[in-house]
Amino acid sequence: MTELAPAPARLTLDPAFRVAPVSRRTFGAFVEHLGRCVYTGIFEPGHRGADADGLRTDVIELVRELGVSTVRYPGGNFVSGYRWEDGVGPVRDRPTRLDLAWHSTEPNTFGLDEFVRWARRAGVEPMMAVNLGTRGVQEAVDLLEYCNIPSGTRLSDLRVANGAGQPHGIRMWCLGNEMDGPWQIGHKTAEEYGRLAAETARAMRMVDPGLELVACGSSGSGMPTFGQWEATVLEHAYDLVDYVSCHAYYQEKNGDLAGFLASAVNMENFIDDVVATADHIRAKKRAAKRIKISFDEWNVWYMDRPASQTPQGADWPVAPRLLEDHYHLADAVVVGSLLITLLRHADRVTAASLAQLVNVIAPIMTEPGGAAWRQTTFHPFAQASRYAAGDVLRVEPTSPAYPTAEYGDVPTLHAVATHDAATGSTTVFAVNRSLDTPLSLSIDTRAMGSVRIVEASTLTAQDPYARNTADEPDRVSPRANPSISGDRDGVAVLLAPVSWNVIRLEPASRA
Repeated sequence: MTELAPAPARLTLDPAFRVAPVSRRTFGAFVEHLGRCVYTGIFEPGHRGADADGLRTDVIELVRELGVSTVRYPGGNFVSGYRWEDGVGPVRDRPTRLDLAWHSTEPNTFGLDEFVRWARRAGVEPMMAVNLGTRGVQEAVDLLEYCNIPSGTRLSDLRVANGAGQPHGIRMWCLGNEMDGPWQIGHKTAEEYGRLAAETARAMRMVDPGLELVACGSSGSGMPTFGQWEATVLEHAYDLVDYVSCHAYYQEKNGDLAGFLASAVNMENFIDDVVATADHIRAKKRAAKRIKISFDEWNVWYMDRPASQTPQGADWPVAPRLLEDHYHLADAVVVGSLLITLLRHADRVTAASLAQLVNVIAPIMTEPGGAAWRQTTFHPFAQASRYAAGDVLRVEPTSPAYPTAEYGDVPTLHAVATHDAATGSTTVFAVNRSLDTPLSLSIDTRAMGSVRIVEASTLTAQDPYARNTADEPDRVSPRANPSISGDRDGVAVLLAPVSWNVIRLEPASRA
């Protein structure tokens, strides 16, 4: 498509205008027993790069490069029918089960203790989900005892006997998954789930009062029960939980690329509505604390593609190729824009999980027995995780708007900045949503003192549908942006159409 003349855009940086500290848990991810996320994803005994536990070291290296902070496990829909006991102890004694959520066979050769060992080696914090679909209070407490009690009880001693002498020390727990969804095994009404979540939280806190607990919010803002679900659940559980969850997935619909690039507008509204609902319950209860948001499933997901259709009938495969979307540049730009949204709401969104981590709608892809490689969506996540530090700054970008069918007029520039007072470093993350118009961005840095440009990079391509592949893993990757320049008043840089951009600054005195 023809590129037009640049349009003006502007933002101002001021360290006095802070939203909240950057939470490292914003850069979490998600591992579910779904498709090839676990089997031939993070776990493949016999792979030439596997360690003694069958964990793929090439994937572990990419997870570290991606900068993942937490990993939610073991689901997802899978958890609502999962018996955690199936995945501990000698592998030869573990049962094979039908996984009703994804119409697959679960061999249970990878389970809780393997996951915790993987998490330690990958340098991530485990975030555990409990089954409140087919199970309840006792099973959740049993799992907590197995994980976190040092020894001296039946289940803690079982963990020790299984080779984990030290407790797993898991602090963050999800009370079920998407219990508002009719597709969920053990689907419940808001009243049923709210009471169960409250009773489960109360019992778990009897074991450990310091846990951080996440109640299920709506599995999407388009659910018919959205809003009322959160209100009812929090009426029951407000005093007992710390977070309410949000889940959202986005895809290009009917060839509307312009609307797809504006997907973050939906996420912004979703967050604002959940915050308003939670604060309404806070006011009713006259509670002191404010509920935080764990946006523990988010990504681009093409749900209608054949790759997302589960097996049928008598076909119950082990680790089938499911939900293996291959992402292009525009998908990566949307992922970057969603990350900007999460950071802009850092005062309330303090945990998030990109769903998922490997193979299944994932930034990392593998081939059984073969290589691991980075999808286009890998790059904005890795850069945001690496460079977002200190405090999120409140920035109000100005730019031209463009029309969308779903969201009305949307600004072409979407941006956020972070500033680390300890080092003086500042990073601007910016997306140009326009299909054909570059943005000539002016950044006013006078309130930051004298700064120097450390780096400017851009993720873009002539074709918004350009993809990385196993054969061309670096076709779409960040490149230096030579257009950047600066003076004592600020920085100027050209942002290509359909692009993700990172501008890094530091005090001039450090030059």
